[in-house]
Amino acid sequence: MSLRLPSTLVRLISGATLAAVGLSGCQAYLDSRYADSLPPKQGVQPLTGLAERVSIRRNAMGMPLIETSTFHDALFGLGYVHATDRLSRMVSLRLMAQGRLAEMAGPGVLEIDRFMRAVNLRKSAEVLYRESSPRMKKYFEVYARGVNAYLFRHRDRLPMDLAAADHLPEYWKPEDSVLVFCLLNFGLAVNLQEEIAALVLAQRVGSDKLAWLLPTYPDEPLPFEEAAKLEGLQLSGQIPGLAALDRAASQVAELNMLGVAASNNWAISGSRTRSGKPLMANDTHLPLSMPSYWSFVQLRSPKFQAAGVTIAGVPTVVAGFNGKLGWGMTMVMGDNQDLFLEQVRRENGRLLYLADGKWVAARERHETFIIKGQRPVRETVYETRNGPLLNSVLGERKHPLQPLQLSSGYGLALKTTQFEADRSLDAFFDLTRAGNVDEAFEATRDVRAMALNMVFADEQSIGWQVTGRFPNRRGGLGLLPSPGWDGLYDWDGFADPMLHPYDQDPAQGWLGSANQRSVPRGYGMQLSNSWYYPERAERIAELAGLGRHDTASMIAMQYDRKTPFAAKLAAMFNDPGMQQPLRQAITALPATERAKADEALARLLKFDGVLDASSGDAALYAAFLHESARMIFLDELGPDDSPAWQALVQSANASYSAQADHLLGRDDSPYWNDVNTPAQEDKPTILARSLAAAVDHLTAKLGNDRNAWQWGKLHSYTWATGTTQLAPYMPASQRSGINAIRGYLDRGPYPAGGDHSTLNVAAYRWGQDFDTWLIPAMRIVVDYGRDEPLIGLNSSGQSGNPASPHYADGIEAWMKGRYMSFPFKAQNLDAIYGTQRLWLVPER
Repeated sequence: MSLRLPSTLVRLISGATLAAVGLSGCQAYLDSRYADSLPPKQGVQPLTGLAERVSIRRNAMGMPLIETSTFHDALFGLGYVHATDRLSRMVSLRLMAQGRLAEMAGPGVLEIDRFMRAVNLRKSAEVLYRESSPRMKKYFEVYARGVNAYLFRHRDRLPMDLAAADHLPEYWKPEDSVLVFCLLNFGLAVNLQEEIAALVLAQRVGSDKLAWLLPTYPDEPLPFEEAAKLEGLQLSGQIPGLAALDRAASQVAELNMLGVAASNNWAISGSRTRSGKPLMANDTHLPLSMPSYWSFVQLRSPKFQAAGVTIAGVPTVVAGFNGKLGWGMTMVMGDNQDLFLEQVRRENGRLLYLADGKWVAARERHETFIIKGQRPVRETVYETRNGPLLNSVLGERKHPLQPLQLSSGYGLALKTTQFEADRSLDAFFDLTRAGNVDEAFEATRDVRAMALNMVFADEQSIGWQVTGRFPNRRGGLGLLPSPGWDGLYDWDGFADPMLHPYDQDPAQGWLGSANQRSVPRGYGMQLSNSWYYPERAERIAELAGLGRHDTASMIAMQYDRKTPFAAKLAAMFNDPGMQQPLRQAITALPATERAKADEALARLLKFDGVLDASSGDAALYAAFLHESARMIFLDELGPDDSPAWQALVQSANASYSAQADHLLGRDDSPYWNDVNTPAQEDKPTILARSLAAAVDHLTAKLGNDRNAWQWGKLHSYTWATGTTQLAPYMPASQRSGINAIRGYLDRGPYPAGGDHSTLNVAAYRWGQDFDTWLIPAMRIVVDYGRDEPLIGLNSSGQSGNPASPHYADGIEAWMKGRYMSFPFKAQNLDAIYGTQRLWLVPER
């Protein structure tokens, strides 16, 4: 069943309307126009599907407390609250996962839909839902009823973006929650973009120079043997649709659904705390978005209590506290998918691929794309033994609505673990009910669908467990695409879960993870070769080992903006093998450039590594990193808009990068030479030029006055809605309309400190610009030494409705560290949540 919505926003935001209300009055006008889309704060709402009444109270930030007498009604209430606060986000996530965005946004997002249909998350969700227990399926059903109760009751009073889209949002099905879960899991696939980028880079530099661009970790050898898999392959022009696949993957990443690589968590034993009881902290890093992907919720029923962060659409507390156990997560950076190059050819109307010396017919899957304002398009997705050919629907064509004809060359098959059956959904729910660390271990060992570093703490103990499913590869690392025609790189089952790393109550007194290499090279199973930079983990180790800890020190760690990379950079400059050659290279510069390089070097050697928004040295440090990345690689991979340069920039954001690797070592790299000059440059020469260029960069951006240089003037936060993120793909009329109210939908810019390597993450695209794209999207601390252990905050507002007073009120609280308490003792509830209630009651 579908809901028909009014088409009003285009008229509302027309130039005539804006002229009538005035730009200054636009926000008030829109707030009043959509005021009836906001839920009541109190009163009684009769609803079908409840067993008993449900109480909903909200704290000062609009975060809900759901109180019920049965767990059934708690799930129903959670569905109702999620739809109340985040219906637009739920609908957009479902459409993205289904590959149906074009139904709402038009032909501009058709390539995204083609990509997502090829990935086939619907099949993944079907497998997970089928394997879930009858108990879990019942939970999904009850939650869906709560969502649909809101949809039905508010079908004529939906938020602005849905009311304007001319899209007919369907009622929520239990399987839709699993689909959203699968989409979020897919978004963790960092190595997929790396493998696509590797092919783009290989076309530009060849396989012999490729390994220099794909380091795996500072102390590990470059992957020359892995790159040799591509030797002898005629890649240039022989991979139909590679450019389109690269664009589509980038578009999915820009919509925050691919390659999201970050998060911090740590737990500290009572031996290192002021209270003598454990502490746990978690801040999960996600792209800047309005609203945050996280939604804080507290649930209270006789047999279940929990508080923490949820994803609207999924009926469970993902990270939080249940009165006995605190738990949080980061990404393992697990590599549980591979791209396979397949030799393909078309014969007698069929697409064939080469497998073990024989040409085999590819399986066919037919997909129909409904496109707003256009006729439907029916296309065929082809699949080999290694998975769907992503480029079988993505490629250059005369008209974007014309189906692609893949005829010869190479296909790109995606092999993943997402179609494997398991009980991950049950395990996640069991974790929320665990009463101690031992029970948490029991639950999380069954989480196979998602590769996570889970950290737990109870009143006596702390623990860490790696979850997921990791393939055993017969050959290669899985870092680069593998030839799929001879079986040398096939998967041979999966690593035994007993080998998954874990630890409990270590002698050092703390545990933590920050997407770093979590096990040594040569460990008994391969988790990944796409680790993130090590600096955040190094900073956790440094701070966790200092003194005695409490809530205040946990918050200080979460807001810490000191990067260990600055000290490593200074050590590189001061290395005996670099000092004299660098001095000679600076001396060889023209006088004006020499003075700038001297100034930059002197300031960088004194820089304490604290990336505060107000710091001029931090601005110079970032400018040097930016310019050095461009000086090292842009001559070979540029210009800025070239696919090769964009591929390098993307891989730098996904995991440990060539930029960092070259700055701290790789003196013999061929990329230290500037190919645009007749001379043969070396590392000191390029560094000297980069130092001078950093001063030029800041002068051009911030002026000659050194006192006016501030990192936050270059580096900023901007919270953007899904509507404005989709605007570039929409028709011009819709795009101009959205741009007219961008100030109503989005927030910012605000000055930002930090970068990708600080605990208080504010990652930007190194070598491209300084715009922040990744932040701690939520923060929680569990301190068993406090009367009420759990505090937390979100990165934007609780509501996704721009007309709500809780749409953006969380931003200031997030920037200033104003955590909210989530009390579990009955006598403390009124002080936080007040006494004003919205009652959901059974409809008689």
